[in-house]
Amino acid sequence: MLAIFNSTVAHGPEELRSPGEISTSPDLKKSSSALLSSFLDAFTQSISVKMDEMASMAFTHSNQSLLSPRSFAVKDDCFGLFEGTLQNLPSLRQQYGLSKSINEVLLVIEAYKTFRGRAPYPASKMVGHLQGQFAFVIFDRGTGTVFTATDSNGKVPLYWGITADGCLSFSGDAELLKSACGKSLASFPQGCFYSSTSGLRSYEYPKNKVMGIPNVDGEMLGTAFKVVHENISASTV
Repeated sequence: MLAIFNSTVAHGPEELRSPGEISTSPDLKKSSSALLSSFLDAFTQSISVKMDEMASMAFTHSNQSLLSPRSFAVKDDCFGLFEGTLQNLPSLRQQYGLSKSINEVLLVIEAYKTFRGRAPYPASKMVGHLQGQFAFVIFDRGTGTVFTATDSNGKVPLYWGITADGCLSFSGDAELLKSACGKSLASFPQGCFYSSTSGLRSYEYPKNKVMGIPNVDGEMLGTAFKVVHENISASTV
């Protein structure tokens, strides 16, 4: 799957940007339109949707795992991409009052919408209720919000990066993003969510910060995001 967002919609963490790469090495990156074209050329039976100049999404069933099927849906101006399975899908349908025909991608869209306007219960609350292996991206065109998350064990890989024209992009294919993002590329941290309104946070450890650490040993990924676990010990005087 592939999701691309204009910089006016989602900026992404500063640590995701490789310093100076756009200005000094433009040949290492592609534009967002070239990235989308690469995906569509590689998967001729893929489906793509463009939301004005704000965002583009594409997905294919080609080469998908039986344990991690991909799906796409649109509901009430919320666009969703989902890869994986939810073990507690039946109970979640009951919890949100949904029919038995609702699949995973529609479930996360409906759950997102339920929590979206319920301060102080943000949409991130619903991620902790999901059990299984998953990665998903939601674009709420009505509010211009991007919301994405992965499971706590990282069973479904998800990568994100910044294209040559500054667009935040998500995909399960690291090589695809590498061609457009260069070193401005990272694995999306497991057990975390990103919202274009509140940034990158851990839903497993909501009080802990998530930091981006540059990879300096020549690895393909330019940054590694980690949840900070500080060891605080009491001292006596």
